[in-house]
Amino acid sequence: MTCGLAHKTVLLEEAVSFLPVGRGKLFVDGTLGGGGHAERILQRSHGRLIGVDKDEQAIEYARRCLLPYQDRVTFVRDDFKNIKAVLSSLSVTEIDGAILDLGVSAFQLDDKTRGFSYNQEAPLDMRMDRSAGLSAYEVVNGYEEEKLRQVIFTYGEERFGARIADAVVKNRPIQTTLRLAEVVKGAIPAAARRRGPHPAKRTFQAIRIEVNGELSQLDAALADFIDVLAPGGVLAVISFHSLEDRIVKLAFRTAEHPCTCPPDFPVCVCGKVPKGKILTRKPLVPSAQEIEENPRARSAKLRAFIKNENQNTEGK
Repeated sequence: MTCGLAHKTVLLEEAVSFLPVGRGKLFVDGTLGGGGHAERILQRSHGRLIGVDKDEQAIEYARRCLLPYQDRVTFVRDDFKNIKAVLSSLSVTEIDGAILDLGVSAFQLDDKTRGFSYNQEAPLDMRMDRSAGLSAYEVVNGYEEEKLRQVIFTYGEERFGARIADAVVKNRPIQTTLRLAEVVKGAIPAAARRRGPHPAKRTFQAIRIEVNGELSQLDAALADFIDVLAPGGVLAVISFHSLEDRIVKLAFRTAEHPCTCPPDFPVCVCGKVPKGKILTRKPLVPSAQEIEENPRARSAKLRAFIKNENQNTEGK
């Protein structure tokens, strides 16, 4: 069994190439998913890996496909946003590199029972952690119309959010993914439906982000990952929509230029020093060949950050 064979891993070689696999001793895959990135790290290094995922099924799948490396892998069922607590529980103080592949994984999308896809009939669920309380059903059928509109507009960047929220409320209860997709499609003007991706894509994205709290504390989590990097350690992050990418870009920029002094100050007095530097001035995106082979990769963006070798760098 090979990880990522059934579920193509996005930007696999590009993401792993940023990590110091030649000299590093300990790496973290904070979004284990189908295990593709984890497998490649283990293939290219002699170090250990901590695989983190809040999806129990993902952990079990990765445990099987990473069996050849079982003596070098530690599996942790948790949210990557708790990375400092995860490492503390393992008596680990620093890591040499980490990968975060944000959003829903192909492993979850392809599971017809999980309710992530607008193309497959399933109960409304969308929970990455199936023990969590809030599901898509509660969001779709329980949120007040204005709150639902805000979710769709903010997290889906859907300009027809008000029309969609109104249609959803009028058609409650909505039990399944295909029914929700049908309601959403009917709320969008015909001319708009003929352009771009599936009419329900942005709404499903918004509800999924709300259910899993994907953007909540993401900036703090990225800062925590940078904090736990060893000198010369690298964090590589793959995002799939503009909201995620914006947070990653700002987090990396803040870590590289943390000084909050006014620009006209001759010297830094805030005492905030750079933690490292951005390795990707522009995000890396999939090649035309990768997109052709795996259309889900088309919106992916990869950014990487390296920790300073010397943390005594002075500000400004």
